[in-house]
Amino acid sequence: MRHPQPRIDVDVPRLAALEVLKAVRVDDAYANLVLPAVIQHYRLEPRDAAFTTELASGTLRLRGTYDAVLAACIDRPLRKVEAKVLDALRLGSHQLLSMRVPAHAAISTTVNLVHARSSTGAAGFANAVLRRVAVKPLDAWLEELTADAAPGRYAEIAFSHPRWVIDELRRALGSEELPALLAADNVAPRVTLVARPGLAERDELPGTPTPFSRHGVVLDGGSPAEVPAVAEGRAGVQDEGSQLVAQLLADVPLEGDGPDATWVDLCAGPGGKAALLAGLAAQRGARLVAVERQHHRARLVARNLARTGGAVLTADGTRPPLPPGSVDRVLVDAPCTGLGALRRRPEARWRRRPDDLLTLVLLQRALVGAALDLLRPGGVALYATCSPVRAETEEVVSSVLGQRDDVELVDVGALLSHVPDAAGPLAGTVQLWPHRHGTDAMFMAVLRKR
Repeated sequence: MRHPQPRIDVDVPRLAALEVLKAVRVDDAYANLVLPAVIQHYRLEPRDAAFTTELASGTLRLRGTYDAVLAACIDRPLRKVEAKVLDALRLGSHQLLSMRVPAHAAISTTVNLVHARSSTGAAGFANAVLRRVAVKPLDAWLEELTADAAPGRYAEIAFSHPRWVIDELRRALGSEELPALLAADNVAPRVTLVARPGLAERDELPGTPTPFSRHGVVLDGGSPAEVPAVAEGRAGVQDEGSQLVAQLLADVPLEGDGPDATWVDLCAGPGGKAALLAGLAAQRGARLVAVERQHHRARLVARNLARTGGAVLTADGTRPPLPPGSVDRVLVDAPCTGLGALRRRPEARWRRRPDDLLTLVLLQRALVGAALDLLRPGGVALYATCSPVRAETEEVVSSVLGQRDDVELVDVGALLSHVPDAAGPLAGTVQLWPHRHGTDAMFMAVLRKR
C-alpha cells in the first residue's frame, strides 16, 4: 500500500520570486519585465507583490556577495549545486542577511521551496546550509570573506559586481568615486514617471518633480498602474536619464535653411523614448518615425505611440528604409552592455561578458553611420548608450569622427547646464551617473551633419 505524500506548504510570494530567478537563468529574461507577469499570475496583493519584488531583485543585485557566503558554507563548488536549489539558497540568503525576516521563517520557507521543487535530500541540504549562513550578520561575513582579499576581489564580494565590470567602471570613472557608484548600483531605483507632451501635464502626476527633466516626477508611493494618466497612456514610467535623452535631441538647434519636420528613433524598442519624442515633435508640427528590428518590440513601440502618434517601421536600423538626407533629427539609443542600468536590470552584470563588447561596438558604429546618412545638412543625430563603458561611448564617437569629414561634434554642455558634474569623456558630451544624479549612467553625444 502506497502512503500519501505529506503536503508541503509553499509560501506563494517566495515561490513567485523563485520563478523570476528561473526565468532570468533559463530564458535570459529581464527581471523587471518578468515581475509584473509573475505577480499577476499568482494574483499577489500589493504587500506580497512588494515582498516578491524586493526578494527577487535584491537577490539578483547581491548574488555575488551571497555566492561568496554560500561557498564558505558548502563543501563543494557552487557549480555542482543543482541550479534551482542554488536559486533558492540565494533567496534564503537575501532574507537572512539583507531583509527583516526572522531566521526561522527564512530557513523554513526556503527549505519548503526546495522540497517542493527538488527532493527531500535537497531540502535537508538547504536546511544545513542556511543554518550556517544565519550564524553571522552580513557585515561579519564581509569582514571574514574580505580580510585577506586583494582590492579587486574585495569589490567583487562587497559590491557584488564581476571583476571585468568593476575594471570597466573604474576606467570610465576613476578609483575615487568607484565605491559610491558600485553601492548605487545595488540600491533599488525610485519609480519615475514622465508626462507625455500634448497628452498630460507634469502637474497632474502624483510625486515630486524631477530635478533635471521638465517632464518627470518621482512617484511618492503606490503603483504606477494606479495613476490615471499612466493607465490611459498619457504618461509612462521612464528613468529621468532617458527623459533627458529625448529632451536634449529636441533642444539642439538645427543649422541651415532646411525644415524640422521629420524625426527618427532608429532603435525604438520598447518605445519609451519614442513616445516622449513623438509628443515633442508633434508640438512643433513634426512627425516621428520609429524604427525597430524585432517584431515583438515593434509592437511595444506601436502601443506606446498609440496616443502620441508617429509611424512604426519594422526594419534593421543599420539599413533603414528611408531616403538619405531626408531626416532632420535622429536618435540612436544603441543596444549596449546596459552596465549603466544595473539598478533596474541587476541581472545584466551576470549575463554580459567581456566578449560582448566587440559585437556591440561594431553594431553601435554601424547604427551611428546609418543615422548620419539619413540626416540632411544641418541636421543632428544624438548617440546615447545606457553604459559608461568607454569602448561604447567616447571610442565609438571618436571612431565615427575619424572616419567621416561630413560631421562635427556639437557641444551640448550649455543645454544641460542645470545638470551638475555631467561632463562626458569627450568635450561637449554628457555622462550621467547613478551616484551623482540618481539616474541611469546615460551617455549622450550629438553629431551634426555639415
